[in-house]
Amino acid sequence: MLIRIGYDAVFHLPAPTPMLLVLNVHPSRFPSLRGLEAMEVEPHVPMWFYTDSFGNTCSRILAPAGEIRFSNDAVVEDNGLPDPAAPNAIQYPVEQLPPDVLQFLMASRYCEVDLLKDDAWRLFSHAAPGWPRAQAICDWCHANIAFGYEFARNTKTAAEVFRERQGVCRDFTHLAITFCRCLNIPARYVTGYLGDIGVPQDPAPMDFSAWFEVYLGGAWWTMDARHNTPRIGRVLMARGRDAVDVALTTAFGVAELKSFKVWTYEVA
Repeated sequence: MLIRIGYDAVFHLPAPTPMLLVLNVHPSRFPSLRGLEAMEVEPHVPMWFYTDSFGNTCSRILAPAGEIRFSNDAVVEDNGLPDPAAPNAIQYPVEQLPPDVLQFLMASRYCEVDLLKDDAWRLFSHAAPGWPRAQAICDWCHANIAFGYEFARNTKTAAEVFRERQGVCRDFTHLAITFCRCLNIPARYVTGYLGDIGVPQDPAPMDFSAWFEVYLGGAWWTMDARHNTPRIGRVLMARGRDAVDVALTTAFGVAELKSFKVWTYEVA
């Protein structure tokens, strides 16, 4: 299966502003690219690429004052299969986890493990450890959190999502991650492309999507609290502890978003 992906985003900057960008596909998807990504910045400015501590491809620029456009277009090859599942994947005791996994048990900016630990054990202690407990978390978030773009707020944390019972995909993801960490299941935040392949088309404008991965049975597995069903055609861009680590653009100054468009769809 071939999937076309891309975006077009325009910002207005009142003054020259340093920016960090996470706008490329993840290095693990490089082999699946049909040709190079066509990432462009208008007006053209020097761009320096680097790999962050989570293995994501990042870049930095000094954006000039005025209007700046970021765009990209690429075709990736995908196996066309739904997300794999591992119903028998076990949960390792914390003392047996690899050192690099331990950071995904800790509280982070949007995932207040200390605030939700009691609620997590109250809600999910009945579920068997491992995959059944992680799935129970997805089931609960999917059933109890209302989705709506009008509920978006860039400061909203997992505890606030739990209290308000509404949000967008990143809020579902933050809450599910937090519940997992409360129950000693390592969980990390993921962002990328997810089109309507194999499901009815969503009439809402396309956007980047957020989901998460859990470490069970010695491997990382994809889970999605918002959709709560295996999906086809995820294209990974970045992973981290929460949305802070995978922000598509970070401006060290004022940057007003003027327009934004994302596309991801199957092509012949």
